[in-house]
Amino acid sequence: MLQENKLLVSAFVDAINAQDWSRVLALVASDFARHSTAAGEPGVRSAEDLVAFLKAEFATFPDATETLLDLVAEGNKVAARHQFHGTQLGPMGLFPPSGKVLNASYIAIYRIENQRIAEAWAEWDNLAGLKQLGYANEA
Repeated sequence: MLQENKLLVSAFVDAINAQDWSRVLALVASDFARHSTAAGEPGVRSAEDLVAFLKAEFATFPDATETLLDLVAEGNKVAARHQFHGTQLGPMGLFPPSGKVLNASYIAIYRIENQRIAEAWAEWDNLAGLKQLGYANEA
């Protein structure tokens, strides 16, 4: 079961990279929840919210891709270290398009239930990302 859970997370990332929203919806629970405090964005509380969140991310970073660097599974959870790469060509909240590339690692933990991703926790270094995009100064 651990290997199947890791394959599910891998398929999820592949579907996101392909912007295959019907596949994303097939891989997550209808009441999927995503938790993150890194950027203060509103929470994701359904599969449809997730797709809207991801579409908005692609509007900001049209060439975005994610790579899985590590996957570790235990019980019904999979921990993943992701690498995000994308050029900010759209607005990001109050920040206008910078045209700069964001290359950031982040950690996510996924909870699997009934062969679907039911919940995710994702955190990253938001300040480092803002520095890459030119919105924060180096200390």
